[in-house]
Amino acid sequence: MSDTQQIRLGLVGYGEIGSTLGQGLRGAGLQQIASYDKYAFDGPYSALIQARAAAAGVTLVGSPEQLVEAADVIVSVTPGSASLESAEAFAPHLTGRHVFIDIASATPKLKQGVAERLSSTNALLADGSIMGTPKDGFAMPILASGPAAERVRDALVPWGMRIEAVGDVLGTASGIKIIRSVLIKGIEALLDEMLLTARAYGIDDTVLASASKTLSRPWMETVNSLIPTGVIHAQRRTEEVEMAAEAVQDAGIEPIMTRSTAARLRWKDQLGMKEHFGGVVPPSYKEAVDAIASKIGQVRGGAGS
Repeated sequence: MSDTQQIRLGLVGYGEIGSTLGQGLRGAGLQQIASYDKYAFDGPYSALIQARAAAAGVTLVGSPEQLVEAADVIVSVTPGSASLESAEAFAPHLTGRHVFIDIASATPKLKQGVAERLSSTNALLADGSIMGTPKDGFAMPILASGPAAERVRDALVPWGMRIEAVGDVLGTASGIKIIRSVLIKGIEALLDEMLLTARAYGIDDTVLASASKTLSRPWMETVNSLIPTGVIHAQRRTEEVEMAAEAVQDAGIEPIMTRSTAARLRWKDQLGMKEHFGGVVPPSYKEAVDAIASKIGQVRGGAGS
């Protein structure tokens, strides 16, 4: 990539994500990469951080000020719980020549808090979210939003990263990731509860195979089946899941997820959706969700609306 425009890149944090990006981008030919990690020289994993940086040819610096001096594009890869603290540390040093993107997994509100703390710096800001895992290497898919989204994309995609700009409203990228986690991480927790229970009954393979048949159809077909029928059959499904919770309990497993499912279905039944639709299944998930949202007085809003 000798013809690709060189940039000076800074990484805030040099853990699993930061080191994956650093190693990959250096291998792709990006020459100047520096990183500030508050634990790089004094922490339980300082030796590992230093070894990873040395192997990749990434320069570790000792302060946010030093990183700002060494970089023009800064990618923050700290945990979401550290995003605000990190922004406050960088606020005195960033200037209008910097592009800053926080790609931690966090809420849109938190990312907007980062932007507020950096608003006086005149730096061009973006919000990002990682949609893949470090197993994908430095080309893990990343969404970016906010004023600097396209700048970040244009600076790093030529070096092999996969960044998609999803709008100029800061918080959109994080909203997509963190709200999606309600389902994706929920599936993981539900699988844990189901498989442990089925194992106790000696039918784990059979139960998993049966569930697989139901879930093998295209995802949107599943959505357009479960959600419209759910507003009509919420009472019956609540009773079924309450029985399922008893079976989980009988197996010696705390039915945390199953009880929560029953509570959500009971809540939906109490909204009177069956009466609202006259007992007729609505044509798609959108009509069902719109009716529920209207019933609870929800106003459409948020990042990207």
